[in-house]
Amino acid sequence: MATKPSNHNLNVFRKPLALFSQSPMTGFYRDGYCRTGPEDGGNHAVAGLLTKEFLDFSASRGNNLRSVPGLKEGCKWCLCTARWKEAMEAAKTNEDPVVPKVFLHATDESALNNGVTMDALKKYAAEPEAPGGGGSLEKNAPITPGTKQGIAKETH
Repeated sequence: MATKPSNHNLNVFRKPLALFSQSPMTGFYRDGYCRTGPEDGGNHAVAGLLTKEFLDFSASRGNNLRSVPGLKEGCKWCLCTARWKEAMEAAKTNEDPVVPKVFLHATDESALNNGVTMDALKKYAAEPEAPGGGGSLEKNAPITPGTKQGIAKETH
C-alpha cells in the first residue's frame, strides 16, 4: 500500500504537517498525523478536538466514534472533512460545540480541496496562528514518517 510520508504532507498553511496525537493514536494511517492518501476515501484531514456534541452528531449520522477504544470527549482526533463540514453547517451559532475546534497546523491541506474553506477552518481554530505553521503538537513524540501502525476503520 503506497502512502506519502508525513514529512512530505503539508498543512493548510503549506508548511510541514504537525504531529497531532499519539494518545489516542489518530490519523487514517494511525501514525499521529492527519495526513491523507489515496486509500483514505473519507479524507481524515481535519485535526479536531472532540466534543460530546460532535460525538453525538457523528453517531446520529452512522459513525459512532465512541466505538474506538479510548476515544472520548476532549481527545484530539483526525476527522473526516465532510463530517466536520456537515457539523459546521448544522451549527446554530459560531460557538456551537457540535463543531470541533480545529488545529490548523495539524490539518492536512487536502481539507481545502474537499469542500472546506480556509475561512471556515480559521473561524473554528483552536490555537492562535503561530509564525512558521509547523511543528509538533505532542511533546517528545517520536516521528516515524511512512509507517502504517494500523489503518482507520471509520467509513465516514
